[in-house]
Amino acid sequence: MTNGSGMMWNGEDSLATDMARLESVWAAIRVGLRRDLGARLFDQWLKPAELGDYCPESQTLDIALPSDFAANFVSAQFGDRLRLAWRSANVEVREVRMVRARQAVGPRLLPVAVDAAAPATGSASEPAATHCNFDPRHRFADFVVGDTNRLAFSAAQGVAGRDKPRYCPLFIHGGTGQGKTHLLHAIAAEFSAHSPQDPVLYMSAERFMMEFVNAMRANDTMAFKARLRAARLLLIDDIQFIAGKGSTQEEFLHTVNELIDSGARIVVTADRAPQMLDAIDQRILSRLAGGLVADIQPAALPLRLAILEAKRAVAGDPPVPQPVIDFLASAIRSNVRELEGAFNKLIAYGQLTGRAIDLDFAQSMLADAVRANARRITVDEIQKVCAAHYRIDAAEMRSKRRARAVARPRQVAMYLAKQLTPRSLPEIGRIFGGRDHSTVIHAVRTIEALRQSHPEIDADIRALRRQLEG
Repeated sequence: MTNGSGMMWNGEDSLATDMARLESVWAAIRVGLRRDLGARLFDQWLKPAELGDYCPESQTLDIALPSDFAANFVSAQFGDRLRLAWRSANVEVREVRMVRARQAVGPRLLPVAVDAAAPATGSASEPAATHCNFDPRHRFADFVVGDTNRLAFSAAQGVAGRDKPRYCPLFIHGGTGQGKTHLLHAIAAEFSAHSPQDPVLYMSAERFMMEFVNAMRANDTMAFKARLRAARLLLIDDIQFIAGKGSTQEEFLHTVNELIDSGARIVVTADRAPQMLDAIDQRILSRLAGGLVADIQPAALPLRLAILEAKRAVAGDPPVPQPVIDFLASAIRSNVRELEGAFNKLIAYGQLTGRAIDLDFAQSMLADAVRANARRITVDEIQKVCAAHYRIDAAEMRSKRRARAVARPRQVAMYLAKQLTPRSLPEIGRIFGGRDHSTVIHAVRTIEALRQSHPEIDADIRALRRQLEG
């Protein structure tokens, strides 16, 4: 079996040759990183890094670091630089992941999946599938559970367990950085642990679309379909990105139908509930909503505190005092990813500078993040608040009805979306039922004029802004 460049991946001689090539490239990359970053920064974070596993099917290479914290920090600070270096090295590495080092040191070449459409030519013991395209750092044990994510967590465990799940598919929705992708990786890891021979396929919706388009261009859609339909667990992240892509949606629908009929497990995530996804085929939405829909709400204060406590327990020096933990939990409210990133930033700067972490230091270092969180308002929140204020159903914000009792509140919500969020006019129009950007412009101009001539409209806008910003 060969990879894209024709190198053999099976056999001990080949493995040694290919891993030696990766080690050689890694040595050259390390020299360049030390030169570009400086000796102190390199020695602090990248000197301990070693080559980890390599998966030829997904062309994913692991860089192993001593701890989860080091892996997360290097990924955040140097991940793009490392990916560019490997992609520029003329080797078959498409993706680079930073992971915690295994106890047994040394890189491995992971087995390649057998193409379900190809005839069997190898030994009967050849692996049926690879499970190397999910991140082993994201496990159920590392997911901090609270009231806002408990249903999604329990449902994810149910899908990953040995017994047949009660609901299929599982649809998890929530805002950016709330833990949806973490749960997908945890499901994959748990399922693979008890069913190592069952094919698992994890990909983003964008990757699904890209691979399908490439398969059509190469006149090789049969192999693409066979690979998807061979999965016993299919995980698709951010399904909203196939909105408006007719042929991709058709293929996705057929894949979902066949997998469900065959008893396979399917988990899909999105940033919104199925009924709020615009430009997605209704047949897909019906299928996805036919299993279990579980949402992840923004983490409440008790959960944010629990997440920070879990990170403090494994972070090591310098110590983070309780007042700083309380400050972070109160100030960083937008999503869990930003909360963890703020904590990592404090630890990293404390280690690099040798300064103790106290409240003044935290407030100074995170001033920009705190300001951004204070102003973070979503279009969905605006729609709900405006609908409640004008006593209409929130779904009317996206409906086609033009009655004044509905149209005016919708215009107010569009106006506030333009004023209070970074969304572009086309994005706002899409969220309001797929409307054109010119409709949003008209709404903004209309409300601006009404504020000048109708004091009650101006009073409404001021009251709604206070509610949203508070």
